Amino acid sequence: MKDNMRTLIFAGVLGLICALVLAGVSQLTAPYRQANERAEEVRNYLSALGVPGWQGVSSSELLKVFEQNIRVDQQGKRTVYEYIPSSLSQAKPIAVAVPFSGTGLWGPIRGVLALEPDFTTIRGIRFFDQQETPGLGGEIGAKWFQDQFVGKRIVSAGGDPGFRITKPGGSTQINSVDGITGATMTSERVQVILDNLAKELLKEKSSHVQ
Repeated sequence: MKDNMRTLIFAGVLGLICALVLAGVSQLTAPYRQANERAEEVRNYLSALGVPGWQGVSSSELLKVFEQNIRVDQQGKRTVYEYIPSSLSQAKPIAVAVPFSGTGLWGPIRGVLALEPDFTTIRGIRFFDQQETPGLGGEIGAKWFQDQFVGKRIVSAGGDPGFRITKPGGSTQINSVDGITGATMTSERVQVILDNLAKELLKEKSSHVQ
């Protein structure tokens, strides 16, 4: 009986020590983890906007490129990232980017949509935070999927706001791209996110068009 009690006490103390060590390590590494997450987010904004000079640089240099070329503006409740190249002496952005988020199949999906100055034509898109199934829905983070969006528009040929993710091989409209084979539910979730975003952005278009 005494041996069992000693074992339980030892296990309890050991568990407490391990918990304290893990908590301490988590606090110590939190700033580095947050810095890496911020750098990854910035990298995706620069990539979607087509900003040059950030590939292969350190995290600190990456932030410098961002600060030199991107102006952060608040338009109502929406944060807009305006790309104004540091090499040009102009005040008007040559592209803008807006963050988006929504519910995926297995968790939240976060990303950034970059648009040309008309605030309608897609310049680039990145899905940088998602927990979709690797090899299936997780392909929303793949280059081939994201490249489909370049040059597409967030309005139909008739001018109606909205965006569609179609069955693979079925995209023929200016405001649609092919979905992912075997990932119908993820494709549907992404469509809802982007369709809602398109409709919201078109309501705000007049304040952004250059």
